[in-house]
This record gives sequence, C-alpha cells and structure tokens, in this order.
Amino acid sequence: MSLTLSHVILHQLNKQDDESLQVQLRNELLSHNSSTENLIAEIHRVYNAKGGKGFGHFSEDSEVSSWLKAFRSKETDFLDFSSKAAERLKSELAKYPFAESGVLVMAEYRSLATEYLFIGLLESKASMKVTDELDLSTTDYLDVAKMDIAARIDLSTLETDSDSNRYLTFIKGRVGRKVADFFLDFMQAEVGMDSKQQNLVLMQAVEDYCADSRLDKEEKQEYRKQVYDYCNSQLQSGDEVVVKELASELPDNNDGVDFYQYASEQGYELEESFPADRTSMRKLTKFVGAGGGLSINFDSMLLGERVFYDQETDTLTIKGTPPNLRDQLARRLNVDE
Repeated sequence: MSLTLSHVILHQLNKQDDESLQVQLRNELLSHNSSTENLIAEIHRVYNAKGGKGFGHFSEDSEVSSWLKAFRSKETDFLDFSSKAAERLKSELAKYPFAESGVLVMAEYRSLATEYLFIGLLESKASMKVTDELDLSTTDYLDVAKMDIAARIDLSTLETDSDSNRYLTFIKGRVGRKVADFFLDFMQAEVGMDSKQQNLVLMQAVEDYCADSRLDKEEKQEYRKQVYDYCNSQLQSGDEVVVKELASELPDNNDGVDFYQYASEQGYELEESFPADRTSMRKLTKFVGAGGGLSINFDSMLLGERVFYDQETDTLTIKGTPPNLRDQLARRLNVDE
C-alpha cells in the first residue's frame, strides 16, 4: 500500500429532537489495522476522483491553522487537535438549516511523498447482511462514495510554501456554495486558486496566440487540437496542466515566441500548473449549446464546412445530418402528413 497512516480518529455529530447539534468526542485515537488503513485508502481514492474541487488557504487569524501548527510541532497531540476542531465544526455547522448527523473523520497520512490531513463529515447508513446462520442483521457503514462535505490539507506544501493559495482543497458539495462556505468558515480559510477560471484564461490565451500568430484556419484547428490532446492526457492521468510543459509541445509563432513566453508577456496571470477542467477544454474542439428545448453539439472543424452560422438572422444551417437523426425526422414527417 502506497499510503502510510499516522493518526486517525472519529467523532460523532448528532442532531437532537429539538434540532440542536451535539458532538460526541472519542477519547482515544483509532488503532492502526487493516480496517482503518482500508478506510483511509478508500477515502483518499474517492477524494482524488471527485471533480469540481475548490482551492484555498488559511486566513492569518485561523484558529484551526494555529491548532494544526501546534500539533505538527508536537506542542499538543492529534486527539486534542481533533477535539477542538470537532467542537468548532459543530458550532459552525449548527448555524445552517442543512445541518445533519454524521461521523467526522480526521486522518493524518502520507501518500507517496506528500503528507495530508483529511477532514470529512461522512453519512452513516444502515445495511442488511446475512449471518453465518442465514439470519438477517443490520449493520452500519460509512458512505465514503457519496462524501460531499470534506476538505484536505497538503501538509507538505503548507509547511514548505506557506504563501501558496492552493494547499487546501474542498469538495463544493451537493448544496453548492453553502457547503463550501461553512467548511471554509469552520477552518477560517479563504478561497484561493480558481481552477475553472484558470482553464478559461488558458483557452482565451490559446485563441489570442493563434490570432496574433496569423495562423490560417487549418493551423489554428491543429493548434487547438494539440492543446486539447495535452490537457485531456493530463486529465486522464490525474496530473495537472503545466503551462511550460504544454508550451514545449507547441510550435513557436512566426516571431519565434513560444506560448509560455507569450502568455507571460501578455499578462494572462496563469498559474504554473492547475487541474484541467473538462468542460472548459472541450471548447477547443467543439461547439456546445442548449436551451429552449434545443441541444447542439458539433466538432468545431465543421464550422464553415457543413455547419454555417448567419449572425444577422441567428440561423444555423447544417448540411448532412447524422443517419439516425435523418431516419427519425423522415418517420415523423411521414406520420404527420
């Protein structure tokens, strides 16, 4: 296993009949065994696979940050740190109408060369199981697959580059910004790098670079495809888009300026690296739109070839429809005659 567990503990948040929220603190850490190691390994896997995470960093007056520093410098222990954090989370969560019972999981662990602190509120669910005597019994389990109230701190980055704006990540959650807001408030953290915005800026920089380089239509399409292929490859492998690495795979413009130099000189303010966003990068190779009962999706290379757009009349003309669509249209027309 590439994951090494250092500390792990569970605390319980209970919603009372009067809608108040109470915290039940565990008074000792969980022992290290196959169950705890498998739990954190699964949490790590699921968290990595979650899309749409936000990035942030601690504010200067963050109590959670000061408690974490005290623990990491061995001024206090993990039990004390987790108990204080659980009490603070309870106080913050109680302010919101969506507050529910849950199990607070806190774990310090190392994966490959990086140390992490995971904090997540997981739902406990009941499930039926068959005993050896073929009776039915009920057992509770943590629903790791559906976790949506969770954050993770890259301790290695925090302690080597405290000015970073992205060592803390959080799941934006099913209730949108409300979940992100209360979890950031709990940790007294601020939103840092906006990965979606970084992707949109990258796409704009690519379009501007193509225009300024005076590329013809085919050259622009090939350039966009190269950018898309690189970003998609990084997304599939779980790696980030590295702007300098991307530039090294692209041809220089007619003035001998590479994309990295162009983006820096033109002030696009791109981070050195950031996660790829599937929706944003798709705009490089496709036109996508939906609304008013209409959904349209086509390869950008078809514009001006089989798909034509008249801006004055706001009319889209498609020459040559897909066979399955053509058959559906023909059948409907025959029925309606």
